[in-house]
Amino acid sequence: MSTRKLQIDAFVRLLDIMDELREKCPWDRKQTLKSLRHLTIEETYELGDAILENNLDEVRKELGDLLLHIVFYAKIGSETGSFDIADVANGICDKLIHRHPHIYGDVVVANEDEVKQNWEKLKLTEGKKSVLEGVPASLPAMVKASRIQDKARGVGFDWERPEQVWEKVTEELGELQHEVTSGNQQRIEAEFGDVLFSMINYARFLNVNPEDALERTNKKFIKRFQHLESRAAESGKQLHDMTLAEMDVFWEEAKKL
Repeated sequence: MSTRKLQIDAFVRLLDIMDELREKCPWDRKQTLKSLRHLTIEETYELGDAILENNLDEVRKELGDLLLHIVFYAKIGSETGSFDIADVANGICDKLIHRHPHIYGDVVVANEDEVKQNWEKLKLTEGKKSVLEGVPASLPAMVKASRIQDKARGVGFDWERPEQVWEKVTEELGELQHEVTSGNQQRIEAEFGDVLFSMINYARFLNVNPEDALERTNKKFIKRFQHLESRAAESGKQLHDMTLAEMDVFWEEAKKL
C-alpha cells in the first residue's frame, strides 16, 4: 500500500471518529468554537515546547492534538452549514496556489525575500488595506513585534545592515537611561518598550527568533534555580535565610552542570 493511501486512510479514520464522538460523547457534543479556543492555544504552546526541546515523539503527539482541533472546528462548522473540512482544505490549497505565482504561474523570483514581497503584495490585492492586518491582535507582544517587523520588511521597509539596527538599539538604551534619571514612570515604560522593539528587530538581522531565545533562557534559569533550591535543601537551609553569596555558590555549581 502506498504512503499516500495510508495517509488518506488515517485522515478518513480521524474524521469518522470525530463524527462518532460528536454524536455519542456528552463532552464532545457540548463543545463550541469558543469553548475549544483556549484549549487550542494551550495545545499550540505545548507543540512549541516540544519543538524547542527537539522531542520529536512529543512533536508528533502534539501535532495530532492540533489536527484533532482542526477537524473538531470543521465538524462544528459543518453542523451549521458554514463550512466543512473540505472547504478548509480547499481554501488553503487555493490560497497557496494564488500566493505562489513563481510556482503555479509565470512570475520569476531570485530569492526568499522576493517571495515574501510578492506574498504581501498579493495579500493587498485580496482586499487588505494594510500589510499589518494579518498580525493577530491577540498575539503575545514579543511575537507580535516580530511579525509586525517581518511584514514591514516584506514591502521593503527595513534597515539595510545589522550595524544600523545595533546603532538604533544603543540609541534607545540611551533614551531609556535618560528617562530613568528623570524618574517619569510613563516615559520610562515607553522607552523600555522601544528598547525591546529594537532588540527584537536586531534579532531578525542575527537570524535569531527572540521568542525561542527568551524561552530557552527561561528554561535555563528554571533548571539552575531548581538546582539551587535542591542544594539548599540538602544543606538544611531555606533560600530566604541564605546570603546572596551563599546562593551564588550553588548557582555557579548549576552553571557548570
